[in-house]
Amino acid sequence: MDFITPSHDAWMGMALDQARAALATSDVPIGAVVIGPGGEVLGTGRNEREATGDPTAHAEVVAIREAAAALGEWRLAGCTLVVTLEPCAMCAGAIVLARVPRVVFGAWDEKAGASGSVFDILREPRLNHWVEVFPGVREAECADLLRSFFGSRRIAGST
Repeated sequence: MDFITPSHDAWMGMALDQARAALATSDVPIGAVVIGPGGEVLGTGRNEREATGDPTAHAEVVAIREAAAALGEWRLAGCTLVVTLEPCAMCAGAIVLARVPRVVFGAWDEKAGASGSVFDILREPRLNHWVEVFPGVREAECADLLRSFFGSRRIAGST
């Protein structure tokens, strides 16, 4: 595992704020932020699939789109994407295609993760871009938010 910095911890706090905001629309509470080379926030995102009916509206994709618009450039060179849950295959593909050099994530996704658990798209040597990965930042906090969300849905579904 690579060295985790105090900035990673603070940035994850911003991603957690986005994740909590997703609860208002009954979306899975996953949040993301894109941090620019100078430490500025270029994009934020939260899951919006329920809110928009868009199956691609994952937190990472929303944040990447916003950051690219802010930069006026599709290449997010020098940026860091911070997300509360390990990116899935779609999001990992978007990260690679946007040339994001670093990803910081909180909880592992043992069912659909594509950054080291099920797949490792971000560090796939056959691709033309590789990503430095910092996993497990505020992992318990990120995982607890998801566990609480799904636990409440299971309880509501059983009554």
